[in-house]
Amino acid sequence: MPPNTTASTGQQPGKSGRKKGRKARLIVLVLVLAVIAGVTGGAYWSISTVRASFPQTKGSLTLDGLSGPVDVKRDGYGIPQIYASSDEDLFMAQGYVQAQDRFYEMDVRRHMTSGRLSEMFGKSQVDNDEFLRTLGWDRIAQQEYDKTLSASTKKYLQAYAKGVNAYLDGKEGKDISLEYAALGFTNDYKPEKWTPVDSVSWLKAMAWDLRGNMQDEIDRALMTSRLGPKEIADLYPQYPYSRNKTIVQAGQYDEITKTFEQSGSTSTAGSSTAGSTGGTAGTASSSGTAGLQSQLAGLQNVLDDLPTAVGVNGNGIGSNSWVVSGKHTITGKPLLANDPHLSASLPSVWYQMGLHCRTVSSKCQYDVTGYTFAGMPGVIIGHNQNIAWGMTNSGVDVTDLYLEKLSGDGYQLDGKTVPFETREETIKVAGGEPKKIVVRETNNGPLLSDRSSELVKVGKKATVDTAAPDRGDGYGIALRWTALDPGTSMDAVFAMDRAADWNDFRAAATLFDVPSQNLIYADTEDHIGYTLPGKIPTRAKGYDGSVPAPGWDSRSRWTGYIDDDELPYEYNPARGYIVTANQAVIDKDKYPYTLTTDWGYGTRSQRITDLIQSKIDDGGKISTDDMRQMQLDNSSEIAKLLVPQLLKIDIDDKDVRHAKDVRDAQELLEGWDYTQDADSAAAAYFNSVWRNILKLAFGNKLPKELRVKGQCLLVDPVNTTGPADETQKVRECGERDADQAQPDGGDRWFEVVRSLVDDEDSDWWSTPKSGNRPGATDRDQLFKRAMIDARWELTAKLGKDIDTWSWGRLHRLFLKNQTLGTEGPGFLQYALNRGPWKLSGGEATVNATGWNAAGGYGVVWVPSMRMVVNLGDLDKSKWINLTGASGHAYNAHYTDQTDKWADGELLDWSFSDGAVDESTSDTLVLRP
Repeated sequence: MPPNTTASTGQQPGKSGRKKGRKARLIVLVLVLAVIAGVTGGAYWSISTVRASFPQTKGSLTLDGLSGPVDVKRDGYGIPQIYASSDEDLFMAQGYVQAQDRFYEMDVRRHMTSGRLSEMFGKSQVDNDEFLRTLGWDRIAQQEYDKTLSASTKKYLQAYAKGVNAYLDGKEGKDISLEYAALGFTNDYKPEKWTPVDSVSWLKAMAWDLRGNMQDEIDRALMTSRLGPKEIADLYPQYPYSRNKTIVQAGQYDEITKTFEQSGSTSTAGSSTAGSTGGTAGTASSSGTAGLQSQLAGLQNVLDDLPTAVGVNGNGIGSNSWVVSGKHTITGKPLLANDPHLSASLPSVWYQMGLHCRTVSSKCQYDVTGYTFAGMPGVIIGHNQNIAWGMTNSGVDVTDLYLEKLSGDGYQLDGKTVPFETREETIKVAGGEPKKIVVRETNNGPLLSDRSSELVKVGKKATVDTAAPDRGDGYGIALRWTALDPGTSMDAVFAMDRAADWNDFRAAATLFDVPSQNLIYADTEDHIGYTLPGKIPTRAKGYDGSVPAPGWDSRSRWTGYIDDDELPYEYNPARGYIVTANQAVIDKDKYPYTLTTDWGYGTRSQRITDLIQSKIDDGGKISTDDMRQMQLDNSSEIAKLLVPQLLKIDIDDKDVRHAKDVRDAQELLEGWDYTQDADSAAAAYFNSVWRNILKLAFGNKLPKELRVKGQCLLVDPVNTTGPADETQKVRECGERDADQAQPDGGDRWFEVVRSLVDDEDSDWWSTPKSGNRPGATDRDQLFKRAMIDARWELTAKLGKDIDTWSWGRLHRLFLKNQTLGTEGPGFLQYALNRGPWKLSGGEATVNATGWNAAGGYGVVWVPSMRMVVNLGDLDKSKWINLTGASGHAYNAHYTDQTDKWADGELLDWSFSDGAVDESTSDTLVLRP
């Protein structure tokens, strides 16, 4: 049930769809219902059946448990603003309203976080449930609720759950959503009551998708089967500190009282990520290489199949946020922008709303608006009456994989056998028998490798060298991760929502332990700031978290966590702005701890910085619309580097068949301004050339575990000392899902090519002959072949006439319902899914409509929302969501923001009482 893929059925709801309106929707709905009536053997869904689950948005309702009346005011896009007189009433109403719009989504999410998807969808989800039970998110969430969260947070969670359950009371599945009606044909599933822990668990799922460098850790270890240390280092270059600015430039961290030597931690923040890890850090990859390779390959297969929460299984997760102080803005007060890059989902992962106390007091403390997750009280990103904040993923390394030596009923540690901690889990299966599993944990965490029988077999047969312990029962992979300890992130949500100034905000941020995020800040008094919160581990000297560590050596364990007052921050920098876009937080020479060895490489962040600085240098003042235009910047930085080289390539008639056709495509790049607009033929051709350069130079040289599933090559056998002749080559097929494969074409690959492009005779540019196509021995020969291959690839995809080519025809977004829209019957996918949209933007572009160059051109992740907060006049702030407020197919607000989102438009964002009243279309009163 992967909720986000890039193939779909459905209609294109483009601009013409806006004109047809309700009549067109009803015609389609009638047709769909007629199909359903025939396919389901006489079962009939009427239009009233589908509409039965739509929320009541006018009049009044009685909710037991309220202490006073609550007003729910919705604007023309169905976005609710809630007004109450007590905190408990506010959050109870939030639970009720979110359940009205999104309960099916909430229910699926809590079944994912608790490893109970099989209860809804049957045996197809058992493997996923086994893995999720092994991680045990809901168990940790329960511990947080019982032991670490504040009394007030528990009170709010209880009120929220009470509101959700008030909505569910007396309703059957078909009264809640179309999806439940569909599920009713295959099982007798009935939604159960919501609990406070269901809300807390969602933060664990969010943390999993934003977990840092675990994927790079796996990939580097897998590369060792075909690449040497120097080659791997080539593919993980150093962060370009001299070219791309870090987040914190003139900032600080408070009074570090522990020296590096006292803490025993790694002392550099940007050490080499591959091929140069010293000391014992390389032990796991050098001892038990075959075992580790196979264990990690099997683990990757498990990870590929997992449903995502907000990201793309940990890959490609980025975001943009920046804040500009009043000295550089038209209003004289700060402007703050944010657009998190996440998987495209339907409905969007975000839910827009406002939570307003009629009078802010000790009894009712909130006046806040922004984006939250359906299923969670409070606001995650947004603003209150005094401050605004945004988030991007910091990418700090909070996960480590350990190769464990298994022995009998335990594992080896410092030469002794230690018993596992175990627990038994029972997985209930809709339409089938329950399945029991045993979860085993070492001192480093749960054994992920237990979730695959193939991994167990491999562990028993693993070849190891003399540095590793005796074989015993084989080897396994364990996960150490900060989110597997109880935390306080839920407390942080409410603390940020009511923060009044920088000191309040910083205090709130210290509670946001998992996932670690870059937090930017602005307030109405013209202050701006940045802080890095999070529970970030320290490691012993010689271990930097870049490769799996040897679990049998206690020296490989974490030594502690960086203290809150030692984490980087910046407040009111002299330059007057702060940019965060997943680049390095702070220069490696200015900070004594290793935050990660796998930063984003700063392509987006430096482009945003250049756009802001250019405006300042020209003497201009930045407006809200300037911030919006920056969010939509489509400039390709890799094109600026490569196009001048590509235009020098001589496409001559003597050695290129149909050379004129290739030259015609090459000429598209002449005078191109490097912007990737949806209607650009040059962008289409360049991105195809880029994809083929990556495939020829790098992709075909990677091990099968990193290449696209089903793409097969004739390769030299592993461990051969030199090139094999044609008779010795073996056929080897890729094993990774298309949106997870490498090279993905992101800004790490920009940096790889940038570092090699002047070395015309690098071995990376050498590629063998393939069929009747010649090989390459240098850069220009490889570039020529990539240009030829790109011409014929686009001819096949878009037609021979280059005048009809456009980037948007390749680069399309499909929105799919997260469950039945991917696995349901075709007619149901037709009913639930939407698209395609032809998009501008691209990989490592500010307008980051991400695509995976190894797998194709389809959109994999997107700016999941966009916002610009105007601290000079909060009612002049702007926002947009990827889809709409509603999770109900055929509701007017299912995807009513998507066309505007695709066109780069923003909606008015009302905040004050007067502005909300003016924009209100429907009012519902909830009464005690």
